[in-house]
Amino acid sequence: MTIFKEVISEEYITIAETKALLAELETERSEDPDREMRYELARAIEHVNRFATLSPEEARELVEQLEALDTVDDSIAYKIADLLPQSRSELRAVYAQERYSLSGEELDDILDVVAQYV
Repeated sequence: MTIFKEVISEEYITIAETKALLAELETERSEDPDREMRYELARAIEHVNRFATLSPEEARELVEQLEALDTVDDSIAYKIADLLPQSRSELRAVYAQERYSLSGEELDDILDVVAQYV
């Protein structure tokens, strides 16, 4: 028997926002002594605790500022907010899968926005 699932909606969130959601879930699970935390959930919590450096509010502001730039689309804005690249080469790596490349000035505009949050 095959079960098919359908995507009803999709929304990007930053690692910082994910950390806040997982912290709520972790608190909820810890209140119930009979409910174990699954391995995957524990690993996800460990990951966001290690890599989330901004607050959810700061991450959302950064994404909004990046989306205001002509050269940054939604998915790229969230990747940049999660990775916080600090050099042109790090930023180029984010754009490596895209069908276009950015000029040095466009890269610098993005890095200037990111620098406000690092």
